Amino acid sequence: MDANYILVINPGATSTKIAVYQDNRSVFLKTIRHECDELESFSQTSDQLDYRLNLVLSEVETNHIPFDSIGVIIARGGLLHPIESGVYEVCQAMIADLKVGVMGDHASNLGGLIAHRLLQKFPNAGAYIADPVVVDELQEVARVSGHPEFERISIFHALNQKSVARTYAHSRGVEYEDLNLIVAHLGSGISVGAHQKGRVIDVNNALDGEGPFGPERSGTLPAGALARYCIEKNVSWPQLKKMLIGEGGLYAYVGHKDAQRLEKEAREGDPQAILLQDAMAYQISKEIGSLATVLGGEVDAILITGGMAHNPYLTGEVKKRVGFIAPVLIFPGEDEMRALAQNGSLLLSGKISARKYDEQKDN
Repeated sequence: MDANYILVINPGATSTKIAVYQDNRSVFLKTIRHECDELESFSQTSDQLDYRLNLVLSEVETNHIPFDSIGVIIARGGLLHPIESGVYEVCQAMIADLKVGVMGDHASNLGGLIAHRLLQKFPNAGAYIADPVVVDELQEVARVSGHPEFERISIFHALNQKSVARTYAHSRGVEYEDLNLIVAHLGSGISVGAHQKGRVIDVNNALDGEGPFGPERSGTLPAGALARYCIEKNVSWPQLKKMLIGEGGLYAYVGHKDAQRLEKEAREGDPQAILLQDAMAYQISKEIGSLATVLGGEVDAILITGGMAHNPYLTGEVKKRVGFIAPVLIFPGEDEMRALAQNGSLLLSGKISARKYDEQKDN
């Protein structure tokens, strides 16, 4: 049997998504839900490896997917050392960094670990990750924060941003590397990136909540006021982190993180919901506008994606403010499984080659 199928692995906080693709067509898709009680029995995320691996294998076997038909196993990338965009073969250096959580403990760290372990069952496959959140293509001037103790870093929705950018380029009959784009991912965290000829030369750190505020992240706060608050209230790091990520943004104002509920409340005339929705659109627009200057005003298109891109009022307000810069196109939702499969297909077809993580991380 030809090994022309792609197995996609996407571990999340409370689920593991698996899929099998052939020629960019999904032939199998499954979301395995994990009970919180089960996950709480593991002291750190990497300890869940065997538990999740066995569930994945059980689904593959139950659905009669031939092991020898899989040519590529591709997984969501984790919090590794900063690397350039691309597909990376899972290697021992990557496995070591994912196990210890070199840049943080996150469910996505399990992706490469599961893919590597699956090689024992799939004789014709290779194990890879693609465009993890730590993709770093920043130009040097973008790293300067204003104080030498702090350097701006690149952590964003790289997989979805790159996928949407390539999809748009394909629709225009051109290469992604020939375009200047601004891509805004509107999810629980909001990241807005300046894509210059295939490289994200500037982007806010969405993991730390930098940039526009979102459903649960505070965004960039006034530095002086934040410093005074932490000193006067004797705020610990865990408390501060929760303020910035998890209990900031909409949650801090209205006590919930549900963007769809906020949209409904705003439609029904709730004045606070209207203000917050407008403020979010305002901040997203400011971020897009600032990145237009990064690209010297040469912007081919502005692409809006992510879960909140389903909100026509929110995207409409952003369009009103930034439409003078470039055409604005909406790509609602995110499809990480399809994006991973696209990368796997390019690999199988020989259109791209896998990169070496150990070579990248040492640069």
